[in-house]
Amino acid sequence: MTRRLRLAWGAGEKVTARLAVPRSESAAGIVLAHGAGAGQDHDFMVTLRSALVGEGLTVLTFNYAYTEAERKAPDRLPKLLEVHRAAADRLATYCDRVVLAGKSMGGRVASHLAGDEGWPAAAMVYYGYPLVPLGRGEPRETTHLSRIGVPQLFFSGSRDRLGPPELITDLANRLPSAEVEVIQGGDHSFKVPKAAGLTHAEVIGRMAATTARWMG
Repeated sequence: MTRRLRLAWGAGEKVTARLAVPRSESAAGIVLAHGAGAGQDHDFMVTLRSALVGEGLTVLTFNYAYTEAERKAPDRLPKLLEVHRAAADRLATYCDRVVLAGKSMGGRVASHLAGDEGWPAAAMVYYGYPLVPLGRGEPRETTHLSRIGVPQLFFSGSRDRLGPPELITDLANRLPSAEVEVIQGGDHSFKVPKAAGLTHAEVIGRMAATTARWMG
């Protein structure tokens, strides 16, 4: 079951959120944040949300303020964090344990919410952490990740230019409790070549199953 919510943040402003609940009661929930280029209703987000719910997890997706206003350029980090915090606080009213997760930029914002602001996440999951900014050669500064004391799971496509597996693995090895799952043939959106014999939905489904097992 998925229902539409209006998520209050800031000085009375609101964004749209969607709460998806499995058939059986779930004590664990995931805040799943979208990437920079598409909102919560993008095919990737909808498919992943549905797959995670199918694994028995409660999932909350939401739009950042710039997406809600139909602007292309993302807001600056403080504003992104303000909306993200409101989403996490909202899901915490439904679930005892909340995992912060996100696609690309959404995962990066989640990591700052936990690492810089100390939001009490049960764990962190990154679906394509954007370690190398588009058009740049140097990785982002990531010292905040070492301040996250809960387990962290990174999904990285073997063809991902923004989060190359070798760099993500090196990063994870320097963190207190982190694991990396490499999706063979996957790009930054986890699309694989036809020769892999898997549809995009099947790849996403496998990532959802891995997420649920890891959380368990």
